[in-house]
Amino acid sequence: MTQHAAIAATATAASTGNAAPARAPAVATLRGARKAYGPITALQAIDLTVHAGEVLAVLGPNGAGKSTALGLLTGRLAPDAGEARVFGLDPRDDAARRRIGVMQQEARLPETLTVAELVALWSGYYPDPRPVAETLALAGLTDLAKRPYQALSGGQQRRVQFALAICGRAPLLFVDEPTTGLDIDARRAFWDVLRGLRDAGTSLVLTTHYLEEADALADRIVLIGGGRVLAEDSPAGLKARSTGSRVAARTALAAAELATWPEVDAVESAGGRLVMRSRAPDALVRRLLAADPGCTDFEVSALSLEEAFVALTRPDAAP
Repeated sequence: MTQHAAIAATATAASTGNAAPARAPAVATLRGARKAYGPITALQAIDLTVHAGEVLAVLGPNGAGKSTALGLLTGRLAPDAGEARVFGLDPRDDAARRRIGVMQQEARLPETLTVAELVALWSGYYPDPRPVAETLALAGLTDLAKRPYQALSGGQQRRVQFALAICGRAPLLFVDEPTTGLDIDARRAFWDVLRGLRDAGTSLVLTTHYLEEADALADRIVLIGGGRVLAEDSPAGLKARSTGSRVAARTALAAAELATWPEVDAVESAGGRLVMRSRAPDALVRRLLAADPGCTDFEVSALSLEEAFVALTRPDAAP
């Protein structure tokens, strides 16, 4: 995105507060929602709640059921059992659709229309849309307003898709893998915009494969695997709940040898040290010192969100 500071300032100008309180009202829910595709069950009677004014990240490995859950909440799919509600309505109702914005992972748009024409067209579907110029500024598209959609790069097209999701000033926004194709500076500018929307009262549901993105943005994370909710907490809470720690050290021992130890769940080399994930860090440190008395530069720390994600989605992880 361009004009990062201007975009962030525009997003936060209407700010009315910080993150949502823990018991904010629910704006969207799944209750006992089940969805199958032939013999494959994508969701197994899951419960999920989106609270007002929060960023909820829905995470999980490929095939976990994330896209199906979002499909139920946005009205693209209907549950086989259970229910989906948005502002108390069936998500397929027009009244519900007018109160949500959706940025899908893939979108087909009229390629010959300009960026401004697309935003104006989508804005007409909502009762109280943003001015087109404001939407373009929030999405970092002001300088591209007159360019045809087909002439844009992949990252620029993602910004247009985001603009179409926010143009209606919808109080509930779904963003599916929003920063795919963006460079690191553009991603961080995008994060600023999402934070500004949240602070102005918008509820956001985010899916992303960038776990640092969920860590930076989410007030709460729902971790899905095998069609079930595996865990639900704040990013810090998930890291604390996952069993184990991160142990780093400089050692003459080989990573291949350490990988065979029962105290080591995973090992990799980083910055001249071996970094191990362990559910028994004290025992691991004692064994390291016994096997290599010259072992130095120890560091024992909590798992990162990525490491917690791996630990909580292991096949043998507790439900």
